[in-house]
Amino acid sequence: MRALDAKVAPIETIVVLDALNTSTDEVEFEHQEIGKFLRANGGSLAHPTLIAILNDTDIRRVQDDFSTDGNALGVSLDKYIAESPLLRRRFTTWGKSEALIHSLKALRQLAVFELSRPGRKIILWVSRGWPIVETQLAWKEQQQVFADIVSLSDQLLDAHITLYSIDPRGSCCIDDSYGKYVKGISKPDQVYLGNLGLQVIAVQTGGLALNGSNDVAMLLQRCVADTGAYYQISFDAAATPKRDEYHHLEIKLQNSRLTARTRQGYYAHSNLPEN
Repeated sequence: MRALDAKVAPIETIVVLDALNTSTDEVEFEHQEIGKFLRANGGSLAHPTLIAILNDTDIRRVQDDFSTDGNALGVSLDKYIAESPLLRRRFTTWGKSEALIHSLKALRQLAVFELSRPGRKIILWVSRGWPIVETQLAWKEQQQVFADIVSLSDQLLDAHITLYSIDPRGSCCIDDSYGKYVKGISKPDQVYLGNLGLQVIAVQTGGLALNGSNDVAMLLQRCVADTGAYYQISFDAAATPKRDEYHHLEIKLQNSRLTARTRQGYYAHSNLPEN
């Protein structure tokens, strides 16, 4: 175990403006609040930061590389929004499942992008959340979704990503329905599509699912403050003969008034040859 901060280990921040799973008014509000966050403290950002926008076609970076110049990033974001009226959103004809699949694909793309980059990364996803699909799945569908959960968990772990979900709607629209899906899934017959919700993944990676306030700029700062000081703990995982075996992680502190937030689990993979 060792104590870390940004001076000891590199940290990168990706802020995602979700224009797919939000209304037109919310997109503009997200734009304004992210701009406030970028320009706070004279535009001096705590970590190298990248802005990405999710729309109905793909997820796009608004500038070429990470920067600690929040003012310059704000200008790039303003320019992107100005040149993309309503971001040409056509997703209103999509079903919930299609929007969920598209959102997950975007998160995977960010994980792949970050995989080869050193240090810890935090993704701050400004969105009301991805659609919670509660349809009962057939057995083959459960197997596929379980495989997706395992592979996404592995990708985020390998890329050292902690995900945060920031709902911009404020106290009028507090939705905690994702809570019943937060517990780690150990086998396919436990699976629902809700297990792939944005807030669910955020909590499972050790991040936060924040709602109840429309001060998005403040919530973004709160998430970044998590990186001010933290501990890195490693251990040798026991070998397992089982494929995709789920292991729950929990840290208990001697002082009962304190809590430690960490990744909630991982999937161990068999080191035995397959038949």
